[in-house]
Amino acid sequence: MDDGFELRGTHQKGEGVFATRAFEIDETVMVGVIDRELDRNHAHASQVSAERFVLHGGLVSKVNHSCEPNCGIRLNASGAHDFVARAPIAAGDEITFDYAMRNYSVDYFPARCRCGSRRCRGRITGWRDLPAQRKADYHGLVAPYLLEIDQTRTARPPAQTAAANPPVGRVAWWCRSAL
Repeated sequence: MDDGFELRGTHQKGEGVFATRAFEIDETVMVGVIDRELDRNHAHASQVSAERFVLHGGLVSKVNHSCEPNCGIRLNASGAHDFVARAPIAAGDEITFDYAMRNYSVDYFPARCRCGSRRCRGRITGWRDLPAQRKADYHGLVAPYLLEIDQTRTARPPAQTAAANPPVGRVAWWCRSAL
C-alpha cells in the first residue's frame, strides 16, 4: 500500500521519511497513531499534552527535524500528531517538521543542528526557546498545548512563575543523525 511516503537513508541524518507523491499546502501528509502511553518521559517519547507522553507508531517517529520544515502538526481525534503540509511537497522531497512544533523542550541532540536549511537556528530547540517571530510563522500548525503552556507562564507574575510553574517534563529525543 502506498501512503505517499517511504523510509529512506539520508546523507547526514541516518534515515528519513520521503514523499512518494506530491502534497499540496494544508494536505495531511501522515496520520499519527499512538502506539502506547508512557508513564514517564524518555528518549523516544512524544509530548501530546503539557504532562502526557506517548510513543507514536509507524513512520511518524522517523520524520526528521528541520528549522525550515515543510510540515506542521495538528492533533487528531486520538490525540496523536498528524503531519500537515505547510509548503508544497514534491515526490522525492524529505518530509520534515520542527520538533518545537510539538515539544515544549527538547534534549539529547548534538550541539549543532544538521538540518542544513537557510533558516537553521544552529541547534534543535523546543517551543519555549523559539523566538516570537518563529512561533508566529508556525501559526495553526503547532500543538495547542504549547500555546496553553505559554499562556499559563506569561499570565503569572514573574516572582511566582518559577515556584508556581516548574519546568514541564523535558522531552528527550534520539538524534537520528547519530544512529
